[in-house]
Amino acid sequence: MLNGLCRLWGKVGLKLNVSKENLKKVMSLLPSLKSPTISSLSSDKWFAIESIVDAKIMRDLIPKLLEAGAEGIIEYPLNKVI
Repeated sequence: MLNGLCRLWGKVGLKLNVSKENLKKVMSLLPSLKSPTISSLSSDKWFAIESIVDAKIMRDLIPKLLEAGAEGIIEYPLNKVI
């Protein structure tokens, strides 16, 4: 459990939606622990993306994601990463 706490120190969760046409642009901007999770939405032209990123880059990352076509961006704190 302590190891899980140490792994998340300085990291946040990130969720966002992106259209199929902007998916590559948005994915090129996203760092993650391994690779972002991409899920199809009910419309086959939209995707939900989840990733774990360094909190210190969020201030610069969010405007870039918006410019690349991301929508509905949510940043949230993490309790554990196991």
